[in-house]
Amino acid sequence: MDIKNSDLIKIIKNHYGDDFEKFIEWARFPLRPVIRINTIKADVDDVYNRLTNKGFILSKIEYINFAFRVEYYPYEIGKTLEHYLGYIYVQELSSMIPAILLEPKENEIILDLCAAPGSKTTLISQLMNNRGVIIANDVDIDRTSILAFNVDRMGCLNVIITQYKGEIFHNYYENYFDKVLVDAPCSAIGTLHKNKEVIKWFNYRKVKEFSKLQKKLIESAFQCLKESGYLIYSTCTITYEENESVVDYLVKKYENAKIEKISLNFEHYYNDYLNYGIYLKFGEFEPFYFCKIKKI
Repeated sequence: MDIKNSDLIKIIKNHYGDDFEKFIEWARFPLRPVIRINTIKADVDDVYNRLTNKGFILSKIEYINFAFRVEYYPYEIGKTLEHYLGYIYVQELSSMIPAILLEPKENEIILDLCAAPGSKTTLISQLMNNRGVIIANDVDIDRTSILAFNVDRMGCLNVIITQYKGEIFHNYYENYFDKVLVDAPCSAIGTLHKNKEVIKWFNYRKVKEFSKLQKKLIESAFQCLKESGYLIYSTCTITYEENESVVDYLVKKYENAKIEKISLNFEHYYNDYLNYGIYLKFGEFEPFYFCKIKKI
């Protein structure tokens, strides 16, 4: 893949070093699709059998018991009846992890601050067995409409959708939520394998703009947390300014913000050099950044 964008090349080289060429090769092609079976509406084995009977070849993801990689598809899996009925959601593995790290419980009140299009919101609902309460917020009316469509399609009855600027959300719900997810808008370098538009618009000015917004979002999210509550901050990018710098800003401003160690059931990740979270390695995953923070 030919990247004629000096800012983007510099960021990737700084982050991956000797693996720069491997990353560029990886980004040339889309990943095989991954689906999760929506246990709110359907049984995992039943949906697996339905899809294999239609000619789809699925391989189980060992560490997520409702997720499958689509090894072969006779036609687009997003056009199946099972997708239309909300039995499945086509979702990258990396995108599932923030909701899993949140460890949502049935009796909790949870905020998804930047929720559209709803992949993580609907997974949180699934992990809560459609109980408790989720506030799914997004600022953009068009994206909120897509969020509402997916929440309805997946049968998530414990979701309330709001439309506010995330950076001022704490003005309405301070010290209110058991847990908060901030999957922040970002420069999306981790999606290069499917989103080549990043090459055209990426520059340091945009990174700085995103970082400024992300710091406002994570601060608002932290203020929304109850004491002893947990915050997951995630992005699908690899810039220091949008990841470690954002977390560093929060923990230096708030003495009661404590970074928690993240453990996953697989080895496709590595710690960043400030120990401010983890990155997923590219390969079967999109590059993704996560940090878990407790309000003490």
